[in-house]
Amino acid sequence: MLYPDARAAVDAAADEPPIHADGYDVPAARAAAREAAALQPREDVAETRDLDVGGVPCRRYVPVDAAPGAVVHVHGGGFVMNDVEVHDAAARRLANRVGRTVLSVDYRLAPEHPYPAAVHDVDAVVAALDDGDGPVSLHGDSAGANLVLGAALRHPGRFAALALVYPFLDPAAASASHRTETQGFGAEEVAWYWRQYAGDAPDLGDPDLAPLASDRLGTLPPTFVATAEHDPCRDEGELLAARAAAAGAPVVATRWLGQPHGFWRHETVFSAAEPLMQQVAGFLRAH
Repeated sequence: MLYPDARAAVDAAADEPPIHADGYDVPAARAAAREAAALQPREDVAETRDLDVGGVPCRRYVPVDAAPGAVVHVHGGGFVMNDVEVHDAAARRLANRVGRTVLSVDYRLAPEHPYPAAVHDVDAVVAALDDGDGPVSLHGDSAGANLVLGAALRHPGRFAALALVYPFLDPAAASASHRTETQGFGAEEVAWYWRQYAGDAPDLGDPDLAPLASDRLGTLPPTFVATAEHDPCRDEGELLAARAAAAGAPVVATRWLGQPHGFWRHETVFSAAEPLMQQVAGFLRAH
């Protein structure tokens, strides 16, 4: 059962045109998301700066009395939506809760830049970071979680920790939750996002696209996985956690009851958003 605030949010969005509808205007939807994000309350940080990191635009957030090290944040949005502006408020909150610099990555979006453009952008950012500045951790939500998981698998031993929020991992949508947990994020929408990113016939054995297929899950750093009870991606996130733990990776996994996909970023809508932010930050601080 969706909790009351989650039910209200899902119901409020029910009349919006689905993203997979014919004629859906993706550029207009992106612009609307940026406009909505600009109205959100934003916490102060000591410094924000837009940077070019390895040829990729990023935004750096430095909290007051920042500890050494950084968290690379890669935003969700089905590889199609969102950017550093949409995630600005969340990145500020993450920086303040973790107490370390957060680097938010403005990777290229599909369908204009399909797979593997986003993968290459994340790798370019990672390659440009200076390890002498302290430990580097990775954080991503939804599609962003897919991208940071892939980066951790390609660069074993490189990162201090990995935090994944309702990861979007399986283009085959094979798990049962894709058929049972469709409130607010249905099968057609899931399939549409994967088509924009990977095309109609992706290589499902490519771990850079579908990290659940990786045979290197045991190489992951300390990893935190959060899933939402009423999310079609729930089972694939929990399967990832189970496989990684079985392969020897240190894993902590939690399921957030009563919540749908997407709740983490909207602290003014979902009462569970801030506790999850605190949980993620605590895990990253501990590593």
